[in-house]
Amino acid sequence: MLERMRIFSGNSNLPLAQDICKNLGVPLGKANVTTFSDGETQVEINENVRGMDVFIIQSTCSPVNVMCMELLIMIDAMKRASADRITAVIPYYGYARQDRKVAPRAPISAKLVADLITTAGAHRVLSMDLHAGQIQGFFNIPVDNLFATSVLIDYMKKNYLNDTVVVSPDTGGVERARAFGKRLGAALAIIDKRREGPNESQVMNIIGNVKDKKVIILDDMIDTAGTVVQAANALKDAGATEVSACCTHPVLSGPALDRLEASPLKEVVVTDTIPLTERAKKFSRIKVLSVAGLLSEAVRRIYYNDSVHSLFI
Repeated sequence: MLERMRIFSGNSNLPLAQDICKNLGVPLGKANVTTFSDGETQVEINENVRGMDVFIIQSTCSPVNVMCMELLIMIDAMKRASADRITAVIPYYGYARQDRKVAPRAPISAKLVADLITTAGAHRVLSMDLHAGQIQGFFNIPVDNLFATSVLIDYMKKNYLNDTVVVSPDTGGVERARAFGKRLGAALAIIDKRREGPNESQVMNIIGNVKDKKVIILDDMIDTAGTVVQAANALKDAGATEVSACCTHPVLSGPALDRLEASPLKEVVVTDTIPLTERAKKFSRIKVLSVAGLLSEAVRRIYYNDSVHSLFI
């Protein structure tokens, strides 16, 4: 029944693409995504896609600009090969943090990337836990923004049930933390922080009771880990018995691993929207959960033009 479906992947997250194909029972499309000697991205599609429903799986993670160009060129290649419909499956949408003007003469890069994807020829986008929900409005094509909550909550229910508090590391994540805590049956706390500069933050105050509680810090991503580690230290100082972190996107750039290794965090639960580096794979306190099942079900429903509403719950 999936004879018109074709799934391709760039180089950003081949293991996730392979898992999605395995769940759907379709082979990963034949494509060579390489570079010329000067660094230009080269794409060769080695099978017929004329009239096909094509899904391109590509997280725009590190190196972000390279992965973004791979995605754009693959979309263009499919469009010129007469694919019937092209869906960009972007588990991690890079540039999402640049979603508004935060200073005079600042760009809105999330909108620019959305325009590039649309202009390249994508007919729709499937993503996961966008940093800001309004990014869906940056596209002039349909966008399905899935949430990894269903994957994360199953693990948390098995391991964090009694005397648990879900903590939002900033005021922007309160809605996410409240919904997560409600499903987990946990209380809510908020960390009031003041950001001093890019990738820098200072914990100011904890709103809520965490004394003698198991605490889960919930965020959409962990980048340099400055926020989550400062939050963990503050929560321990406030009397939390143990502190864990939970996020969808393990960006883990710069000093992130050094900070996590030196932190009081008991566990860091992440998903595989971004593949871990070899060093991160050896860090025993990182637990990786797969979102391949959730994404493959969304791909299947999009192919059949079925509703994906239940996947957002």
